[in-house]
Amino acid sequence: MPYIDESPTMSPQLSARSQGGGDGVSPTPPEGLAPGVEAGKGLEMRKLVLSGFLASEEIYINQLEALLLPMKPLKATATTSQPVLTIQQIETIFYKIQDIYEIHKEFYDNLCPKVQQWDSQVTMGHLFQKLASQLGVYKAFVDNYKVALETAEKCSQSNNQFQKISEELKVKGPKDSKDSHTSVTMEALLYKPIDRVTRSTLVLHDLLKHTPVDHPDYPLLQDALRISQNFLSSINEDIDPRRTAVTTPKGETRQLVKDGFLVEVSESSRKLRHVFLFTDVLLCAKLKKTSAGKHQQYDCKWYIPLADLVFPSPEESEASPQVHPFPDHELEDMKMKISALKSEIQKEKANKGQSRAIERLKKKMFENEFLLLLNSPTIPFRIHNRNGKSYLFLLSSDYERSEWREAIQKLQKKDLQAFVLSSVELQVLTGSCFKLRTVHNIPVTSNKDDDESPGLYGFLHVIVHSAKGFKQSANLYCTLEVDSFGYFVSKAKTRVFRDTAEPKWDEEFEIELEGSQSLRILCYEKCYDKTKVNKDNNEIVDKIMGKGQIQLDPQTVETKNWHTDVIEMNGIKVEFSMKFTSRDMSLKRTPSKKQTGVFGVKISVVTKRERSKVPYIVRQCVEEVEKRGIEEVGIYRISGVATDIQALKAVFDANNKDILLMLSDMDINAIAGTLKLYFRELPEPLLTDRLYPAFMEGIALSDPAAKENCMMHLLRSLPDPNLITFLFLLEHLKRVAEKEPINKMSLHNLATVFGPTLLRPSEVESKAHVTSAADIWSHDVMAQVQVLLYYLQHPPISFAELKRNTLYFSTDV
Repeated sequence: MPYIDESPTMSPQLSARSQGGGDGVSPTPPEGLAPGVEAGKGLEMRKLVLSGFLASEEIYINQLEALLLPMKPLKATATTSQPVLTIQQIETIFYKIQDIYEIHKEFYDNLCPKVQQWDSQVTMGHLFQKLASQLGVYKAFVDNYKVALETAEKCSQSNNQFQKISEELKVKGPKDSKDSHTSVTMEALLYKPIDRVTRSTLVLHDLLKHTPVDHPDYPLLQDALRISQNFLSSINEDIDPRRTAVTTPKGETRQLVKDGFLVEVSESSRKLRHVFLFTDVLLCAKLKKTSAGKHQQYDCKWYIPLADLVFPSPEESEASPQVHPFPDHELEDMKMKISALKSEIQKEKANKGQSRAIERLKKKMFENEFLLLLNSPTIPFRIHNRNGKSYLFLLSSDYERSEWREAIQKLQKKDLQAFVLSSVELQVLTGSCFKLRTVHNIPVTSNKDDDESPGLYGFLHVIVHSAKGFKQSANLYCTLEVDSFGYFVSKAKTRVFRDTAEPKWDEEFEIELEGSQSLRILCYEKCYDKTKVNKDNNEIVDKIMGKGQIQLDPQTVETKNWHTDVIEMNGIKVEFSMKFTSRDMSLKRTPSKKQTGVFGVKISVVTKRERSKVPYIVRQCVEEVEKRGIEEVGIYRISGVATDIQALKAVFDANNKDILLMLSDMDINAIAGTLKLYFRELPEPLLTDRLYPAFMEGIALSDPAAKENCMMHLLRSLPDPNLITFLFLLEHLKRVAEKEPINKMSLHNLATVFGPTLLRPSEVESKAHVTSAADIWSHDVMAQVQVLLYYLQHPPISFAELKRNTLYFSTDV
C-alpha cells in the first residue's frame, strides 16, 4: 500500500507530482480565467484555487472513465466460452471504480457552473462536505487496492489479451488541450483514487486559507477538512505508510525503510541520486526526465543486496581514489548569488511584481542551490559490494553518514540471503520507488512554501552541560551542527572529557546562524589510535555514541532567557541550554564609557597607553595561534568555550602578570575566540564608521583599476593604529590560509568569519529596502566579506609603501 501523505499544509503543486503527467493541481488557473487577479485578495485567490482544482478534477474523471472503458466488454466475454477474465477477477480489479466515478461526476457537474459564473458570494462548501461524507467508498477501495493490483498483475501474466489492454489505456485529454488522448497503464490508473483523497484534502486546506471566516462556506469547508483528515489518519493507522508489497526473493514482503537524495561520485564527477534502502537491498536511482504525458519514473543506476553490502575499513579506503573538495570561494559565490536572488524575489513580491519575473528568479535560485547542494558535501561514505564494485557518496555531515550506516547495519542483523534480480524484477522494484518515496523534493529552499519559516539569522548561544547513560567509561566529547543553505555545518566542539561515564562539560558556545532551522548534537568517543586515520580527510575516525536533532523554533528560542533542554539519543541523555540573539542585536557596537582595560576601548587609546603600534592583546593571541593553532581544523570558525573567553578577557583587561601562562594552557579555540571578541567589542569597527559607505561603494566597482585605486586610497585614509593593526592581522590570516589543506580554513572562510567583525558599523543605518534580518545578511554582510577578501587576495601591502604611493584618486572620502 503506497504512502498516503497526510500533511494537508503542503502546497498542492509540491505534493501533486504523481504518476500521471499533468494531473497536478494547477497552481495557476487555466487560460482565460480571472484575468489580472492579484494574489492576496482572499476571494480572488479562492477562485484561482477552485479553477485549478476543477481542471484537475476533469482530468481525474477522464482517468476513471478510461479505467471503466474495458470493464463492459470484459464482463460481456466473461459469460462466453472464451472469457478473458472471470466475473470474480473483473469485480476485484474494478472494485468501487464505478461508484467513485459517479460521485466525482456529480461533484464536477455541480461545481463547474459555480466557477464559470463566478460571484464572490457563491457558496459551494456543501459540495465539498458531501464529497467528504462519501469517503467510505474510498475506504472500501483502499482496503481492496493491494488485491486489485495483484489480481491485475497475475491476469496480465497469464492472458496476453488482458496484458495488451492493461498496458495502454487511452485517457481523454482536457477540453482545451491539444492532446486528444494519452496512454496510461492500468496500474498507474488504479493508483489515482488513492492519490486523489490527499489532493482534495490539500485543496480544502487552501480554500479555507482564502475563505473569510464570516463566509457561509467557512464552517462547511472546515467540517469537510476535518472528515478528510480523520479519514487519512485512519488509513495510515491501518496501513503502515511508506511500506508496500514488493515481494522479495524469499517470498516475504519487501519494505522501504529509508530514502533520500545523496551526492554520488561517479566517473570523477558528482551526481545527485535518490537512494532507497529496502529491507534487503540498497538501490541507487536517478529520476528520469520524461516527456509530458508519460508518468515519471526512476532509472536504476545500481543495487546491492544487503547480504553482499560491506563498509570498507579506513585501511581499505586508502587505496580508493581521493576526493577533491570544491573550492571554497566558488561555494561562497554561490551563497552570495542565492542570498541576492532571495532579496530580489522578496522585492518583486513586495512590489507586486509579475509572476513570470518571480518564476524566472526562482528558477535561477534553484539552479544555484542545486549546484551548492551538489558541490558542498565533503564527508566520504563508501560502500562496497563483496562481489565487486565499490561506491562513494559524499555527505555534508557525520550525522547523515551515521544514520545511513546504522539503518543498514540494523537490517543486516536479520537472516539475509544474497540474490540477483532479473531485469523484470528490477524494473518492478524501481517502478515502485516513485510511489513509495518519502522524500519528495530535492532539499533546497526554492522547493519550500512561501509561508515556511525562513529560519534564524544571528547568534545562538549554547551551553553543553553534561551527559549520562553511557555503559562504560570513555573519552567523550560533543559537536554542534546547524543547517545553512540546505546542508549541515559543524560549528562547535567541546573538550574531550577523559575516562568517564558521566562527562560534565558546562561549556558555552556562540554559533552563527544563517537561516538555520535545526540544531544537532553529536556525542563521540575520542579515538587515540593513529592507525585508524581516514585517508579521505586525514582525520581519525572517532566513534559516534549518540546523535540528536531539535528544531529551532523562533518562539521558544527568541526569549532573552536561557532555555534548558535534554536531547535523548540511543539511551544517552545530553543536557544543554540555549538562547538566541538576532543579527541586528548581536552586531550592535556599544560605545564604551571606560578608559581602563582594552575591551571596548578605542584602539588609538590602547596603543598610546601601551606605547605600541599593535595592541598587546592582538599580538599575543596571534602569536599563540601561530605557535600551536595554525593546523587546528576550523581555527577561527569553531567556537571557543565562552567561559574560557570571558576569563581571558578579564585577564587582558586587568593586565594581569599571568597572561602568558594562562595563554599557554588555554584551549586554542578560546584564544581565537578572544581575538574575534576584541575586534567585535571595539566602540567602532577597525575600518571605521566614517569610511564604511566608501568601502561599500569601492568593492562594488567593476573596473579592476578603479577598484584597486579606491581600495588602496581607503586604507591610506585609516588612522595609523587602525591601519597598522589591520595589516598585521591581514598577514596573520594569510599565513593561516596557507595551511588550508590541514586546517580547512581558506581565505574565503576567514573573510566570512572576520569581515563583519572588522567592518560592521556602530549603528546600522536603516535602509528602506531592507525588509528582514535575512535581507540585512544578504545586503551588508556579503559586501563586508568581499571587502576583507579583496585585501586577503591582494599581494602584500606594506605600511611604508602605502603611505609613500599617493595614487591619483580624485574623489574625496
